[in-house]
Amino acid sequence: MSLLIIVVAAWPLVAYWLGNPEDQRLVDLDVYRTGGWALLQGLPVYDVITPAPQLLPFTYPPVAAMLAVPLALISWETVQWVWIVAIMLTLGVTVWYAFRDSLGRVPGIPVRSGGGSPQSPWMSAVFVPIMFGVVTVACLYLMPIRDQIRFGQVDLFLVALCLLDCVVRRPWWPRGILIGIATAVKLTPGVFLIYLAITAWRDPTQRKPFFTAAGTTAVLTLLPFIVIPSDATDFWFSALLDSERLGANTATTNQSIRGMLLRLYWPDTLTTILWLAAVAFIGWYGFRAAYRAHRDGDTLTAVALTGLMAVLLSPVAWIHHLAWMIVVIAALAIRRPLLAAGVWAYYVLPIPWWGAYIKLWEIPVLSPTLGKIVQNAFGLGAIALVWVLAQRKSGRSAKA
Repeated sequence: MSLLIIVVAAWPLVAYWLGNPEDQRLVDLDVYRTGGWALLQGLPVYDVITPAPQLLPFTYPPVAAMLAVPLALISWETVQWVWIVAIMLTLGVTVWYAFRDSLGRVPGIPVRSGGGSPQSPWMSAVFVPIMFGVVTVACLYLMPIRDQIRFGQVDLFLVALCLLDCVVRRPWWPRGILIGIATAVKLTPGVFLIYLAITAWRDPTQRKPFFTAAGTTAVLTLLPFIVIPSDATDFWFSALLDSERLGANTATTNQSIRGMLLRLYWPDTLTTILWLAAVAFIGWYGFRAAYRAHRDGDTLTAVALTGLMAVLLSPVAWIHHLAWMIVVIAALAIRRPLLAAGVWAYYVLPIPWWGAYIKLWEIPVLSPTLGKIVQNAFGLGAIALVWVLAQRKSGRSAKA
């Protein structure tokens, strides 16, 4: 039943984006594939760009190019379908582990104490699978998740790796290794190294995962210096330092703190000072809240807060980086389902683009002021959600 619901609801979205002209279809997937192709051809990975009209460079760490080599060994048509199927499977896994404690929580229906699966066998067999399908489809239509399919993005895979590493109760892998892989592939999941470090300070059970994650990141970062030393040097000492390689940092789709400040077009020095101050404060506030959530046994909220840090603290965070909204909504759904539904609706709508249109109205004062606020809607929403998640009642206060 779940599979039927997901396939029927997802097909229009998949068909729409796969129906794009070939040179505008899954353009980020083309970047990954081109990076793998460049390695096979012995070309400098960070000098090769995708064909016109996109002309996009490879922007990920060199180990990501190594992992992308298999994509270059099969046809473009096949790669597209493989990637879409992989995204859908990963979405299902992410939704299951994020929402597993709230799927059976319906007013008037008894659940086991502490949450989890419904007590009725009928409910377990029928209701939970249906709800899983419905929630998966709802998450699919979040704008950051729609963009995973539109661009052929990798963000959802990284969310799943970090989420599973934190919330799976008895993993068969060394806990921390998935976070290490995610960090080596795209750097921004490195916020989970900070999360593991601060929780390990008081929680000895977090120390081994921290060292495992840090060690995995180090190994996968150093490996390219042995296998493809020229490309590794190019990335770490040149490409990484050029944020414009990622695209126009002032574009609407950059919803990081820095992106929102850049769109004010204030002097560079002032913008940098404000950005560093905001990053320091929000980083301190967010990681402190994540630590407290972990301390109280609310790992899901801790993951949601840390994921928001990955978006807000990064110099550049496109809308598709907000794939963490799945975890945020799941964390809210347990205690505040109506608020979770409101957040879902907020991130389904393309609100930031409305701000760009408002600015075109050219109404004095109103257009530039309101336009910029609305244009930053997703980033401002993420900041607000950090505060909302931080206000959760701790286990200690609940007992008091």
